[in-house]
Amino acid sequence: MKFKIALLSAATIAALAAAPAVSAKPFKWTSASDIPTLDIHSQNNALGNGVHAAVYDSLVYYNSQTFKPEPQLATAWREITPTQIRFTLRQGVKFSDGSPFTADDVVFSIMRAMSKTSNYAVYTQGIDRVVKVNDNTVDFIMKGPNPVLLNQLTELRIMSKAWAEKNKSTEPKDIRTKDETFAHRNAMGTGQYMVKEWQPDQRLVLVKNPNYWGKNDSNVTEIIYTPIKAEATRIAALLSGEVDFVLDPSPQDLPRLRNNANLKVIDGVENRTIFFGMDQFRDELPGSNVKGKNPLKDVRVRKALYQAIDSDSLHRVTMRGLSQPTGTLVAPQVAGWTESLHKRMPFDPEGAKKLLAEAGYPQGFEVDFACPNNRYINDEEICQAVTAMWAKVGVRAKLRTQPLVTYFPMIQRYEASIYMLGWGVPTFDALYSLQSLTRTVGTGGDGNYNVGRFSNQRMDYVVDRIKVETDLPVRNRLLTEGLQISNDQVSHIPLHNQIIPWAMKKSVDVVHRADNRLDWRLIKVN
Repeated sequence: MKFKIALLSAATIAALAAAPAVSAKPFKWTSASDIPTLDIHSQNNALGNGVHAAVYDSLVYYNSQTFKPEPQLATAWREITPTQIRFTLRQGVKFSDGSPFTADDVVFSIMRAMSKTSNYAVYTQGIDRVVKVNDNTVDFIMKGPNPVLLNQLTELRIMSKAWAEKNKSTEPKDIRTKDETFAHRNAMGTGQYMVKEWQPDQRLVLVKNPNYWGKNDSNVTEIIYTPIKAEATRIAALLSGEVDFVLDPSPQDLPRLRNNANLKVIDGVENRTIFFGMDQFRDELPGSNVKGKNPLKDVRVRKALYQAIDSDSLHRVTMRGLSQPTGTLVAPQVAGWTESLHKRMPFDPEGAKKLLAEAGYPQGFEVDFACPNNRYINDEEICQAVTAMWAKVGVRAKLRTQPLVTYFPMIQRYEASIYMLGWGVPTFDALYSLQSLTRTVGTGGDGNYNVGRFSNQRMDYVVDRIKVETDLPVRNRLLTEGLQISNDQVSHIPLHNQIIPWAMKKSVDVVHRADNRLDWRLIKVN
């Protein structure tokens, strides 16, 4: 059932309607999938996070040119002690309903992001609690020193405590269940825009927030997002003028888009790595013809799957050159990356067959293989190609694909034997990846996307050291060691870093970002 949610008061809509029509510039954009939720502390999804940033603010946010955190709802911060950081809050800020923003909202929001149903614990890593000093000041009390706290705070947005309490949304929606809260389909922040309506999988409309505290250089007064799963339909919408901007044009369409005088394409390497994860926990894989044991627990099998993949073919044929093949879990922009980590193991199907035979599977085996079909560039096509590559060494992967909205809750319930995931790094620090993907599943963000449940004692030690290490050379060595352990143990099978093209009308000006999100402050429609 589809719901049309009206989120603005009649008075607000009337005020907007009274604004001079000449200033109104709509911005219509599309990509393959919809946001999973409007709840800012529920599902940690890059597309959703980018949209949330139009409606909700964080204490600090990245500058789109320098990617350094800069003031947003906080105007200043200083270290009282290595484990007590004081933030001065911006005064005079109001939520879109006119209520004042205070320290109570910050304390509430950070603790909400730390709750059991939140998927944002990786951003609260190291935070013990937040304490109100006065209405305009808060102290972050840390479990230990944390050199990347500011980077983490860029993704922790602030919700009105009073609004959440009034609407019974003090806990985030649990993405693993179908239960909903008011904050899942409704929003009310301090950001530049407000949600006018959201019809999931159909249409999201944002309009300007008349109470916005900051400067907005954009001339866009209305943002209309229409998810369009089919690649051809997305491109047709751009060519016909139905949309102004496509976030994820298909590689095969790029030559004709670049040659169209009415359009332009800008691109760059994203800080997102695409890889496969594997169930290394169960003693027997559901749906496999191997009974009584789990082949994926054997590092020789994991290495065989890796070396059976022809990454050059994926780069050249499937991705049409829009990928950067890699042998590690993070992109070059991320602290901890090195050239030696980046180098892939060689494509070696005969070696893969030999490894499988040594592990006791000379005839290969059957295995479940799950992929999204509307999240990453050519995600389904990549998985189809890899299925064929694995078949050549005897591994019969039973591929199933799902849309983003059902795929991510499914893998977080540990229901896939081999799965595709793409991992961007909003903190530009490999701890974010190592803690989420390779740390043994625990609390406080540990292993929150380690849905293959890989576990290694040395890895856990290294990750926990990184969390509190402030000596940067030592910390960087630990980041590299953690990534090397992942490579040696084949905790995952890295494929490539995405190269992201954006296609748009010539009249649209945007700033391309390595995190593949639009900066709403800088969009201009001429």
